[in-house]
Amino acid sequence: MPVPTCNLQIYRPTPATVLYTVSTRAPLTTVPARLLHYSTLAARIVVASLVVLASWLKWISVYPGFQWPGLENELRDSRLGRSCLNLVGRVPTVYLVPASLAVLWLCAWKGYREESLLVLRGLGIQTTSSSATFLSTSSTRFIPTTSIQDIFIHEAFKGLEVRFYLAIVVEGEQDVVVVFPNLLPSLNIIEKVWRGARSCLYEPKT
Repeated sequence: MPVPTCNLQIYRPTPATVLYTVSTRAPLTTVPARLLHYSTLAARIVVASLVVLASWLKWISVYPGFQWPGLENELRDSRLGRSCLNLVGRVPTVYLVPASLAVLWLCAWKGYREESLLVLRGLGIQTTSSSATFLSTSSTRFIPTTSIQDIFIHEAFKGLEVRFYLAIVVEGEQDVVVVFPNLLPSLNIIEKVWRGARSCLYEPKT
């Protein structure tokens, strides 16, 4: 299984707070990259809106009793409305419904994954894994500093290859908490996060 290409972004708003984000999405650091990202997002919204509109037109054509008063007349009075009604009416419901669901799912699919580690000195660590679609929420867990016994880099077999991962030993738990469990970035990224997290989590010795 190919390893996804990941990039690391570090955001440090204060000396006692640092956010490490690992993502498979290309960094939005250039104007062309930002234009491509937001234009793609806008195109998804337009396509999803058209699919919902087509499904609604099919619904009112099959079940006339569920129409809004006067709305069908307004649609039939306009050339565009008549064209849309005729086009949707030609498509069998057995094809339109699964096709609409498939298109809506593709529009909701992000196409990238993001996972982050938020380190708050003296408070704890928060891990976040984003969902694969815009329709579901991210999974988040906060571990207080008093429950963290150690943070270390370990290696394990995944398939036929050896992968490195960042792990947190939590007091009272048998299993370790794996940071970036879905992406499993390269050792270079893991080492940067490991050093930065350990130095930021605990108060500096005087």
